[in-house]
Amino acid sequence: MLQSAMKKKTSSSSSSVSMMPDWSRLPEELLHIISENVEDCFDIVHARSVSNSWRSTFSFPCMLRRQSNSLPSFVNFPSESKDLCTLEKIPLFLFRVQTPPPASASEYLLGGIGRDESEDLTELPSPVQCSVKVKIPGYEPTFMNMRDGQIFPLGHQYRISCDSKDYRSVAFLQLNQEGREEFIVLLGFSSFFLALRSYEMKWKLVMEFRTPLSDDIVTFRRRFYVTVRDTSLTKIYTFRMDPFSLRMTRLMPLNNVGSLKYLVPCGNDDELFMVEKFLSFYNNVIDFSRFTCKVSRLQEETGIWVEVSDLGDRVLFIGRFGNVSCSAKELPDGCGVSGNSILFTNELDNGTYVYKYGVDTGREADDLNCWNFSGENRVTILSTSPVVSFRVEH
Repeated sequence: MLQSAMKKKTSSSSSSVSMMPDWSRLPEELLHIISENVEDCFDIVHARSVSNSWRSTFSFPCMLRRQSNSLPSFVNFPSESKDLCTLEKIPLFLFRVQTPPPASASEYLLGGIGRDESEDLTELPSPVQCSVKVKIPGYEPTFMNMRDGQIFPLGHQYRISCDSKDYRSVAFLQLNQEGREEFIVLLGFSSFFLALRSYEMKWKLVMEFRTPLSDDIVTFRRRFYVTVRDTSLTKIYTFRMDPFSLRMTRLMPLNNVGSLKYLVPCGNDDELFMVEKFLSFYNNVIDFSRFTCKVSRLQEETGIWVEVSDLGDRVLFIGRFGNVSCSAKELPDGCGVSGNSILFTNELDNGTYVYKYGVDTGREADDLNCWNFSGENRVTILSTSPVVSFRVEH
């Protein structure tokens, strides 16, 4: 790792005092060799903060840029409008904040990341720096040094800027049609789905059905997948949509009454999971500790959801900023987050736990063949905007 190399200190033969080498004086030809061999996007961010010469040599990582497209406004649909809206592609990351031992808890940040436009006008001192601006309600915005923290890419989220309260969810799919690079956008708007193809730049109504609510729209292996509530709001169905014909196919099994459904794509189109959360009430009061989950994996060829009890080393994060996953392989033991688990960042109660399969809750009536609160590591949601900040007790 580049930052590890840059933190090495040289010792004087006549003194035990250590000093940091002046990396800004590195010869230009050697600097170019380094730039050609640094691939990790956050290593590049660290390198750019060394000096002006390093910053001019290392281009800002494309992975961290927020790409955007201007689209026709849909606010007054079906009437056409000359106004525009902006579709933004936002990189998502999970940060594990480094805490000095012995620490009883680990802190994490989950959310989008972008470039500070004033960066090129700021002269940052050595040693290398990389900071994240965090806003927690009740406190002034502060910069957290992420140089020694762990950073995990979680893919991207798409957001669309508009003045409508009826906009719910959106997904973007890049297509190669007859040798041309095209894209299609699927939008949950009011009680309809709207689609826009790049070569037409016009919103069209997806005519299959009218729905009171669409919870999720995701892409997986060049198709759209959506969850849809029926008119009674008691059943949630999952559908697959072909991007060319805009036809929707309902997936099996059809529904489970009383459950909430979340679609979670994993990896680079590796797997698509559906997490069903079943609510529980005790003496007519909602009881978070008795919530259970069922996880299914899509068999793409048959369009059937198959229940699974093992996620491997994956951690599924469900809630704000969409539903994402990451590998827990690089997380250290005892940090509170481990593989084969689910963490909800949108619980109504700030105190929650991760879900694991087959947990013995100590209650005879509880089913072990599902995902329950593990009870091992308490999770506290510290804030939800502009990023999710949460603490996991060890």
